[in-house]
Amino acid sequence: MQKEFNLDLENINIVVDELINIIKKDTIIILRGDLASGKTTLVKNYVKALGLNDLVTSPTFSLQSVYSNNIYHYDIYNKSLDEFIALGMIEEFEHSGTHFVEWGDEKLQNLLIEYGYNVILVEIEKSDNKRLYKINA
Repeated sequence: MQKEFNLDLENINIVVDELINIIKKDTIIILRGDLASGKTTLVKNYVKALGLNDLVTSPTFSLQSVYSNNIYHYDIYNKSLDEFIALGMIEEFEHSGTHFVEWGDEKLQNLLIEYGYNVILVEIEKSDNKRLYKINA
């Protein structure tokens, strides 16, 4: 299933609601988009929509953040797949919950699918004050 939404940031809740509807237990969401396209903003609004009060920030330097014990957020901008694996991060996906991976490339996506994980790809393209969200589930 592929869906597209062309929205301004004030209407990001439309994309968040779609994700809430399609995310099943133990899902990995790969977020792709340029710098400042809104990957972390999407995670922040997802967490907020669930009624959680966790502070959501980009885990660029920590590599991983965990919100309310079952929402995992990764930023692998400056890590290759080999480095990600060497750090033992693939095993983190075994934790039950929802996993958001910023900057996950096609190699990671294919590996996760091979391992049998439920993977959703969200691509974000920015133009002016709008974002085009492409969801592949």
